[in-house]
Amino acid sequence: MPARRITATTVALAAAVGLSACAQDGSGGMGKTGGGALLGALGGGAIGAATGDGGKDRAQRGAIGAAIGGLAGAGIGAYMDSQEEKLRQDLQGSGAEVQRVGERIVVNIPSNVTFATDSAQLTPQARNTLAQVGRTLAQNPQTTVDVIGHTDSTGEADYNVDLSLRRADAVMRELTAQGVARDRIEAIGAGEAQPIASNDTETGRAQNRRVEIAITPIRESA
Repeated sequence: MPARRITATTVALAAAVGLSACAQDGSGGMGKTGGGALLGALGGGAIGAATGDGGKDRAQRGAIGAAIGGLAGAGIGAYMDSQEEKLRQDLQGSGAEVQRVGERIVVNIPSNVTFATDSAQLTPQARNTLAQVGRTLAQNPQTTVDVIGHTDSTGEADYNVDLSLRRADAVMRELTAQGVARDRIEAIGAGEAQPIASNDTETGRAQNRRVEIAITPIRESA
C-alpha cells in the first residue's frame, strides 16, 4: 500500500477543523483544550477525511481482520490496555509520549528524537525508540498502524508535506524491519496541517515537528 500525501486542499480542510476546535490561551497560543481537540481530530476528522478512517479504509481493515481475526466487544479494551501499558513502560525516558484517544493509542515522537533539521534520516536514538514500539506492535497483530508525519509552518506548505511524508515513510520502514507486517502500516504526510501548539514561538514549532504512530484495533467482521 502506498504512502499517502495530504494535498493542499486537505491542508486547508485540516486547518479549518483545527481552528474551529482550538481554545486559545491568554498569550494567543493554543491551550490544552485546543491540543486535545486536534488530537481528537486526528482520530476521525481532517486526516480521516483524506485517507479513510484515519488511514486504511474499512475494506482494507476488513481484509486484514479476515486474515488474522479481529477483536470483539470488551476484548478490544483489554487488548489495547495491555499494549498501552507495555508501550508506556518501554518508552519511559525516551522522549516519546503515549496517549490514549478512545480505542486508539497514539505514540507522539518529537522531531528532536527522530530526525535532524530538514532530514528524513532516523537518528540512533529514534531507532532505539522505534525498536521498542516495533516489538510491541509485532506481538500484537490485531491492530493497524498509521504513521503520520507533521511539521511546523516554516517554509512552503508543499515542501512540508513532502518532508513529513518522507519522515513517516522512514518510520514505517523501521517498524517493518522490527517485524511489523507491512500491510498493517500506512505512512501519511500531514505537513503543517495539524499543529498541537502555536507556530509563533520556537517552543511551539518544536512541538509541532513530530511523528505520530496511531494504533487502531481491528474489529471482528460483522
